[in-house]
Amino acid sequence: MSITPVPRVGVIVVAAGSGTRLAAGAPKAFVGIDGRSILRHALDGVFSAPAAQVVVVAPRDREGDALSEALAAAGDRRDLVSVVTGGETRQASVAAGLAALWADVDTVLVHDAARALTPPEVFERVIAAVEGGAAGAVPVLPVVDTLKRVAGDEIVAAVDRAELASAQTPQGFRRDVLDAAYAAAVTDFTDDAALVADAGHAVAAVAGHPLAFKITGPSDLDRARHLLTQPGARARVGLENPPVAPRVGVGTDVHAFGGEGALWLAGLEWPDETPLSGHSDGDAVAHAIVDALLAAAGLGDIGTHFGTDHPEYAGAHADAFLTRTVALLGEAGWRIGNVSVQVQANRPRFSARRAEAERALSAALGGAPVSVSATTTDGLGFTGNGEGVSAFAVALVVPA
Repeated sequence: MSITPVPRVGVIVVAAGSGTRLAAGAPKAFVGIDGRSILRHALDGVFSAPAAQVVVVAPRDREGDALSEALAAAGDRRDLVSVVTGGETRQASVAAGLAALWADVDTVLVHDAARALTPPEVFERVIAAVEGGAAGAVPVLPVVDTLKRVAGDEIVAAVDRAELASAQTPQGFRRDVLDAAYAAAVTDFTDDAALVADAGHAVAAVAGHPLAFKITGPSDLDRARHLLTQPGARARVGLENPPVAPRVGVGTDVHAFGGEGALWLAGLEWPDETPLSGHSDGDAVAHAIVDALLAAAGLGDIGTHFGTDHPEYAGAHADAFLTRTVALLGEAGWRIGNVSVQVQANRPRFSARRAEAERALSAALGGAPVSVSATTTDGLGFTGNGEGVSAFAVALVVPA
């Protein structure tokens, strides 16, 4: 069994600001841009960059919300995520993040969640500069506006912009350099690069990106929202989510004989057979398939969506359950790869109707392939005693 190596890079995502200037009625990181928050968009960029430990610094009492956003963005890298509570200042918040980094981390990136659309390539450039020998590295953009020095309402002098640049994040540093700078700090600085420079270290400049602008006021939020409405905008800047792997779910269901009416099993009516007891028609095969599909997609179980508190499903047959399950998966961004289900029962005998059952179940699942097998238990247990039916299903779902 292979073991995922511990990352040597750590990213501290600073998301503890109150967002007073944004005036959106919530901490800035949790304000929505489109269907996702500023923090979620920032984390999408972080997790599209090279693998790293990720520490989110959240406002007090919003740690749970921050963790939910981070886990949703992390995909299969959830074990790399943690959340800590921010401090009274940005510098105190970064210090809290530093304290949460693993000992193996030797390159630290500090990233403002407010720069939510920063492309992964910026992270890559910063990491490369630090791993190449720089004590620190900052992404910058050249200043294009003409700058003036003013006093009150009077222009005092022109400022030569040739040596000026606009600093962005993530800002990256050698772990030992940043730890020592924070330990020695006696005053607050506007960013980490200034703190490290004050400690006597040279900081390298790397190319920034126009999309790494900071969302500070309402006009910045409008700009971000507009950018994300453009067709293919996220794909063009490399901010698509990491590819989502197929997922597998397992489901099981058991029903006893003794219901009323006809026996329904695997989506078929079985004349002259003893019916099963249940809230609906007792179709253990269909119910096991539903549980497997919902489990694979992370959508709960059959009781969540079709339990006794849903009277509309009383007496319903397989097609109602399976059709609705397909819809639930589609709404969550999944489609069915295939389903395999095994029936354990003395009766009914499946051999003559196996292909018919597979066609019926497949049709109810929108054409997804379904295989059905059946076995007895050699007279053992409740199925062997003829008391009921059990079914076990395995389902594969893939991103829609």
